[in-house]
Amino acid sequence: MSPSRPPHEATWQEMPEELQLLLAREAMRRAAATLAEQAELLAVEMEAGRLTDRGGADALRLFAAIVRATAAEALPPAGHA
Repeated sequence: MSPSRPPHEATWQEMPEELQLLLAREAMRRAAATLAEQAELLAVEMEAGRLTDRGGADALRLFAAIVRATAAEALPPAGHA
């Protein structure tokens, strides 16, 4: 027997499609921002000598810029259609 859930908690399938799309878009936007931030942090670590730099800092910054540019065009912040 599954535990009952409060009436205000809908499952994903019970949510309206518009809300599902909004939440999915926001999750993708946040994931892109996280990837870009992590690439920037790795580049800084390489430049500081804390990670072996094999020419990766510039490549990571390029990757971060591409992720940000793509996300900005394809994934506007939720609620700003």
